[in-house]
Amino acid sequence: MTTAALTSSTGRRRTRRRSGWRGLLYIAPAMALVIVFFVLPVLFTVWMSLHKWPLLGQPAWIGFGNYVRMMSDARFMTALGFTAHYTIIVTIAIFAVAFPLAIFVEKQRPLVSVYRTIIFLPVVVGLASASLLWVWLANVDSGLFTPLMQRLGLTSGRLNLLATFDAAFLTIIAMVVWKIAGFTMIILVTGLQAIPAELTEAARIDGARRWQRFRYLTLPLMRRTMALALILSVTGSILAFDQFYIMTSGGPQNRMISVVYYIFNQSFVSFNLGYGAALSIALLAILVAISVVQLWLLKVGDDRP
Repeated sequence: MTTAALTSSTGRRRTRRRSGWRGLLYIAPAMALVIVFFVLPVLFTVWMSLHKWPLLGQPAWIGFGNYVRMMSDARFMTALGFTAHYTIIVTIAIFAVAFPLAIFVEKQRPLVSVYRTIIFLPVVVGLASASLLWVWLANVDSGLFTPLMQRLGLTSGRLNLLATFDAAFLTIIAMVVWKIAGFTMIILVTGLQAIPAELTEAARIDGARRWQRFRYLTLPLMRRTMALALILSVTGSILAFDQFYIMTSGGPQNRMISVVYYIFNQSFVSFNLGYGAALSIALLAILVAISVVQLWLLKVGDDRP
Protein backbone atom coordinates (compact mmCIF):
# COMPACT_ATOMS: atom_id res chain seq x y z
CA MET A 1 0.00 0.00 0.00
CA THR A 2 1.40 3.38 -0.98
CA THR A 3 2.03 6.23 1.41
CA ALA A 4 -0.85 8.21 -0.14
CA ALA A 5 -3.25 5.32 0.38
CA LEU A 6 -2.17 4.93 4.01
CA THR A 7 -2.61 8.64 4.61
CA SER A 8 -6.07 8.56 3.03
CA SER A 9 -7.12 5.55 5.14
CA THR A 10 -5.87 7.19 8.33
CA GLY A 11 -7.75 10.36 7.46
CA ARG A 12 -10.98 8.46 6.95
CA ARG A 13 -10.61 6.72 10.31
CA ARG A 14 -10.03 10.06 12.02
CA THR A 15 -13.07 11.52 10.28
CA ARG A 16 -15.24 8.59 11.40
CA ARG A 17 -13.90 8.92 14.95
CA ARG A 18 -14.67 12.64 15.03
CA SER A 19 -18.15 11.97 13.64
CA GLY A 20 -18.72 9.36 16.34
CA TRP A 21 -17.73 11.73 19.13
CA ARG A 22 -19.85 14.48 17.58
CA GLY A 23 -22.86 12.13 17.49
CA LEU A 24 -22.34 11.22 21.17
CA LEU A 25 -22.15 14.91 22.00
CA TYR A 26 -25.49 15.53 20.28
CA ILE A 27 -27.31 12.78 22.15
CA ALA A 28 -25.61 13.44 25.51
CA PRO A 29 -28.41 15.71 26.87
CA ALA A 30 -31.07 13.12 26.02
CA MET A 31 -28.95 10.34 27.52
CA ALA A 32 -28.47 12.38 30.69
CA LEU A 33 -32.23 12.90 31.02
CA VAL A 34 -32.93 9.19 30.50
CA ILE A 35 -30.29 8.19 33.05
CA VAL A 36 -31.39 10.72 35.69
CA PHE A 37 -35.16 10.37 35.31
CA PHE A 38 -35.51 6.69 34.32
CA VAL A 39 -32.47 4.47 34.81
CA LEU A 40 -31.46 5.72 38.27
CA PRO A 41 -35.05 5.72 39.66
CA VAL A 42 -35.57 2.17 38.37
CA LEU A 43 -32.32 1.00 39.96
CA PHE A 44 -33.27 2.66 43.25
CA THR A 45 -36.72 1.06 43.08
CA VAL A 46 -35.09 -2.35 42.60
CA TRP A 47 -32.92 -1.66 45.66
CA MET A 48 -35.99 -0.63 47.70
CA SER A 49 -37.83 -3.78 46.63
CA LEU A 50 -35.19 -5.91 48.34
CA HIS A 51 -35.85 -4.27 51.70
CA LYS A 52 -38.60 -3.92 54.24
CA TRP A 53 -38.80 -0.17 53.84
CA PRO A 54 -41.11 1.61 56.32
CA LEU A 55 -41.97 5.28 56.01
CA LEU A 56 -40.20 5.93 59.31
CA GLY A 57 -37.27 3.95 60.62
CA GLN A 58 -34.38 2.09 59.06
CA PRO A 59 -34.87 -0.20 56.04
CA ALA A 60 -34.16 -3.88 56.66
CA TRP A 61 -32.71 -6.21 54.01
CA ILE A 62 -35.06 -9.10 53.20
CA GLY A 63 -33.79 -10.15 49.76
CA PHE A 64 -36.58 -11.47 47.57
CA GLY A 65 -39.07 -11.58 50.43
CA ASN A 66 -41.32 -8.96 48.86
CA TYR A 67 -41.45 -10.91 45.60
CA VAL A 68 -42.29 -14.14 47.44
CA ARG A 69 -45.06 -12.30 49.27
CA MET A 70 -46.38 -11.01 45.97
CA MET A 71 -46.93 -14.52 44.61
CA SER A 72 -49.35 -15.33 47.45
CA ASP A 73 -51.06 -11.93 47.58
CA ALA A 74 -54.66 -12.65 46.57
CA ARG A 75 -55.59 -8.96 46.40
CA PHE A 76 -52.73 -8.25 43.99
CA MET A 77 -53.83 -11.12 41.78
CA THR A 78 -57.38 -9.78 41.85
CA ALA A 79 -56.09 -6.35 40.84
CA LEU A 80 -54.12 -7.96 38.00
CA GLY A 81 -57.22 -9.77 36.78
CA PHE A 82 -59.36 -6.64 36.90
CA THR A 83 -56.67 -4.61 35.09
CA ALA A 84 -56.41 -7.23 32.34
CA HIS A 85 -60.22 -7.28 31.98
CA TYR A 86 -60.35 -3.49 31.79
CA THR A 87 -57.42 -3.30 29.34
CA ILE A 88 -58.96 -5.74 26.88
CA ILE A 89 -62.39 -4.07 26.88
CA VAL A 90 -61.21 -0.46 26.74
CA THR A 91 -58.63 -1.16 24.02
CA ILE A 92 -61.23 -2.85 21.82
CA ALA A 93 -63.67 0.01 22.47
CA ILE A 94 -61.08 2.68 21.63
CA PHE A 95 -60.14 1.02 18.33
CA ALA A 96 -63.80 0.38 17.48
CA VAL A 97 -64.45 4.11 17.75
CA ALA A 98 -61.11 5.52 16.54
CA PHE A 99 -60.78 3.49 13.33
CA PRO A 100 -64.11 4.55 11.75
CA LEU A 101 -63.41 8.14 12.82
CA ALA A 102 -59.95 7.97 11.21
CA ILE A 103 -61.43 6.70 7.94
CA PHE A 104 -64.09 9.44 8.09
CA VAL A 105 -61.72 12.40 8.68
CA GLU A 106 -58.90 11.09 6.48
CA LYS A 107 -60.78 11.87 3.27
CA GLN A 108 -61.03 15.43 2.01
CA ARG A 109 -64.55 16.72 2.55
CA PRO A 110 -66.15 19.98 3.66
CA LEU A 111 -65.41 20.95 7.29
CA VAL A 112 -63.07 17.97 7.77
CA SER A 113 -60.67 20.18 9.79
CA VAL A 114 -63.53 21.16 12.09
CA TYR A 115 -64.47 17.50 12.58
CA ARG A 116 -60.88 16.60 13.45
CA THR A 117 -60.63 19.44 15.94
CA ILE A 118 -63.92 18.57 17.67
CA ILE A 119 -62.98 14.88 17.94
CA PHE A 120 -59.48 15.70 19.22
CA LEU A 121 -60.57 18.31 21.79
CA PRO A 122 -61.14 15.85 24.69
CA VAL A 123 -57.51 14.72 24.36
CA VAL A 124 -56.23 18.08 25.61
CA VAL A 125 -58.29 17.74 28.81
CA GLY A 126 -56.32 16.19 31.65
CA LEU A 127 -57.44 12.73 32.72
CA ALA A 128 -58.09 13.91 36.27
CA SER A 129 -60.16 16.85 34.98
CA ALA A 130 -62.08 14.55 32.63
CA SER A 131 -62.80 12.17 35.51
CA LEU A 132 -64.12 15.00 37.67
CA LEU A 133 -66.26 16.23 34.76
CA TRP A 134 -67.82 12.81 34.29
CA VAL A 135 -68.41 12.44 38.04
CA TRP A 136 -70.53 15.58 37.80
CA LEU A 137 -72.27 14.40 34.62
CA ALA A 138 -73.11 11.06 36.25
CA ASN A 139 -74.33 12.64 39.51
CA VAL A 140 -77.80 11.32 40.30
CA ASP A 141 -79.10 14.72 41.48
CA SER A 142 -77.36 17.43 39.44
CA GLY A 143 -75.82 15.55 36.52
CA LEU A 144 -76.99 15.48 32.91
CA PHE A 145 -76.85 11.75 32.17
CA THR A 146 -79.81 10.71 34.33
CA PRO A 147 -82.31 13.24 32.84
CA LEU A 148 -81.03 12.38 29.35
CA MET A 149 -81.54 8.65 29.93
CA GLN A 150 -85.04 9.32 31.27
CA ARG A 151 -85.93 11.35 28.17
CA LEU A 152 -84.66 8.55 25.93
CA GLY A 153 -86.70 6.00 27.85
CA LEU A 154 -83.63 4.03 28.99
CA THR A 155 -84.62 4.27 32.65
CA SER A 156 -87.84 5.08 34.46
CA GLY A 157 -86.28 6.62 37.57
CA ARG A 158 -83.10 8.19 38.86
CA LEU A 159 -80.07 6.00 38.27
CA ASN A 160 -76.76 6.42 40.06
CA LEU A 161 -74.29 5.38 37.38
CA LEU A 162 -71.42 5.05 39.87
CA ALA A 163 -73.27 3.02 42.52
CA THR A 164 -73.04 -0.46 40.96
CA PHE A 165 -70.08 -2.22 39.41
CA ASP A 166 -71.52 -2.75 35.93
CA ALA A 167 -72.85 0.79 35.55
CA ALA A 168 -69.70 2.37 36.97
CA PHE A 169 -67.47 0.20 34.80
CA LEU A 170 -69.36 1.13 31.63
CA THR A 171 -69.30 4.81 32.62
CA ILE A 172 -65.54 4.71 33.07
CA ILE A 173 -65.11 2.91 29.74
CA ALA A 174 -67.23 5.58 28.02
CA MET A 175 -65.19 8.36 29.64
CA VAL A 176 -61.86 6.85 28.59
CA VAL A 177 -63.05 6.26 25.02
CA TRP A 178 -64.33 9.86 24.85
CA LYS A 179 -60.97 11.06 26.19
CA ILE A 180 -58.53 8.85 24.24
CA ALA A 181 -60.22 7.94 20.94
CA GLY A 182 -59.23 11.27 19.33
CA PHE A 183 -55.55 10.62 20.02
CA THR A 184 -55.71 7.11 18.58
CA MET A 185 -57.63 8.52 15.61
CA ILE A 186 -54.80 10.94 14.80
CA ILE A 187 -52.24 8.11 14.87
CA LEU A 188 -54.41 6.00 12.55
CA VAL A 189 -55.03 8.95 10.20
CA THR A 190 -51.26 9.32 9.86
CA GLY A 191 -51.03 5.67 8.81
CA LEU A 192 -53.91 5.99 6.35
CA GLN A 193 -52.39 9.06 4.73
CA ALA A 194 -49.07 7.23 4.30
CA ILE A 195 -50.69 4.63 2.01
CA PRO A 196 -49.89 5.58 -1.62
CA ALA A 197 -53.04 6.64 -3.46
CA GLU A 198 -51.77 4.80 -6.57
CA LEU A 199 -52.09 1.44 -4.81
CA THR A 200 -55.67 2.10 -3.73
CA GLU A 201 -56.61 3.31 -7.19
CA ALA A 202 -54.98 0.29 -8.85
CA ALA A 203 -56.88 -2.07 -6.55
CA ARG A 204 -60.13 -0.27 -7.35
CA ILE A 205 -59.48 -0.48 -11.10
CA ASP A 206 -58.72 -4.21 -10.74
CA GLY A 207 -62.21 -4.69 -9.31
CA ALA A 208 -61.43 -4.95 -5.60
CA ARG A 209 -64.42 -3.97 -3.52
CA ARG A 210 -64.20 -1.55 -0.59
CA TRP A 211 -64.02 -4.33 2.01
CA GLN A 212 -61.41 -6.20 -0.03
CA ARG A 213 -59.28 -3.04 -0.33
CA PHE A 214 -59.55 -2.53 3.40
CA ARG A 215 -58.79 -6.17 4.26
CA TYR A 216 -55.94 -6.88 1.83
CA LEU A 217 -54.43 -3.43 1.31
CA THR A 218 -55.19 -0.97 4.09
CA LEU A 219 -54.74 -3.25 7.10
CA PRO A 220 -51.43 -4.83 5.98
CA LEU A 221 -49.92 -1.42 5.17
CA MET A 222 -50.99 -0.07 8.57
CA ARG A 223 -49.45 -2.84 10.66
CA ARG A 224 -46.73 -0.65 12.16
CA THR A 225 -49.04 2.29 12.77
CA MET A 226 -51.53 0.00 14.47
CA ALA A 227 -48.70 -1.52 16.52
CA LEU A 228 -47.82 1.92 17.87
CA ALA A 229 -51.46 2.77 18.66
CA LEU A 230 -52.03 -0.64 20.25
CA ILE A 231 -48.93 -0.45 22.47
CA LEU A 232 -49.84 3.06 23.64
CA SER A 233 -53.43 2.01 24.35
CA VAL A 234 -52.51 -1.19 26.21
CA THR A 235 -49.75 0.49 28.21
CA GLY A 236 -51.99 3.39 29.20
CA SER A 237 -54.79 1.01 30.20
CA ILE A 238 -52.53 -1.13 32.36
CA LEU A 239 -51.28 2.02 34.10
CA ALA A 240 -54.83 3.30 34.72
CA PHE A 241 -55.25 5.00 38.07
CA ASP A 242 -56.88 8.47 37.96
CA GLN A 243 -60.30 7.38 36.72
CA PHE A 244 -60.69 4.65 39.34
CA TYR A 245 -59.37 6.81 42.18
CA ILE A 246 -61.47 9.88 41.32
CA MET A 247 -64.68 8.38 39.96
CA THR A 248 -65.21 5.36 42.24
CA SER A 249 -62.38 5.34 44.85
CA GLY A 250 -61.87 1.69 43.96
CA GLY A 251 -65.51 0.76 44.54
CA PRO A 252 -68.14 -0.42 44.57
CA GLN A 253 -67.00 -3.04 47.11
CA ASN A 254 -63.33 -2.55 46.15
CA ARG A 255 -63.96 -4.27 42.81
CA MET A 256 -62.31 -1.51 40.74
CA ILE A 257 -58.82 -1.54 42.18
CA SER A 258 -56.30 -1.58 39.34
CA VAL A 259 -52.69 -2.65 39.72
CA VAL A 260 -51.44 0.94 39.98
CA TYR A 261 -54.19 1.73 42.49
CA TYR A 262 -53.10 -1.27 44.58
CA ILE A 263 -49.45 -0.15 44.40
CA PHE A 264 -50.55 3.32 45.52
CA ASN A 265 -52.44 1.85 48.48
CA GLN A 266 -49.52 -0.31 49.56
CA SER A 267 -46.96 2.47 49.20
CA PHE A 268 -48.75 5.60 50.41
CA VAL A 269 -51.71 4.34 52.47
CA SER A 270 -50.22 1.31 54.20
CA PHE A 271 -46.66 2.74 53.92
CA ASN A 272 -45.19 -0.58 52.76
CA LEU A 273 -42.70 1.20 50.50
CA GLY A 274 -40.50 -1.83 49.90
CA TYR A 275 -43.46 -4.01 48.92
CA GLY A 276 -44.83 -1.22 46.73
CA ALA A 277 -41.45 -1.01 44.99
CA ALA A 278 -41.50 -4.75 44.32
CA LEU A 279 -44.99 -4.47 42.85
CA SER A 280 -43.78 -1.61 40.64
CA ILE A 281 -40.88 -3.67 39.30
CA ALA A 282 -43.23 -6.57 38.60
CA LEU A 283 -45.57 -4.22 36.72
CA LEU A 284 -42.65 -2.85 34.70
CA ALA A 285 -41.64 -6.40 33.74
CA ILE A 286 -45.23 -7.16 32.69
CA LEU A 287 -45.36 -4.02 30.52
CA VAL A 288 -42.06 -4.85 28.82
CA ALA A 289 -43.15 -8.44 28.17
CA ILE A 290 -46.51 -7.38 26.74
CA SER A 291 -44.89 -4.77 24.46
CA VAL A 292 -42.35 -7.31 23.17
CA VAL A 293 -45.09 -9.87 22.49
CA GLN A 294 -47.24 -7.28 20.70
CA LEU A 295 -44.37 -6.20 18.47
CA TRP A 296 -43.50 -9.82 17.67
CA LEU A 297 -47.09 -10.75 16.81
CA LEU A 298 -47.52 -7.72 14.57
CA LYS A 299 -44.29 -8.56 12.72
CA VAL A 300 -45.32 -12.12 11.99
CA GLY A 301 -45.76 -12.45 8.24
CA ASP A 302 -44.27 -9.02 7.60
CA ASP A 303 -41.58 -9.56 4.99
CA ARG A 304 -40.71 -5.92 4.64
CA PRO A 305 -37.26 -4.84 5.86
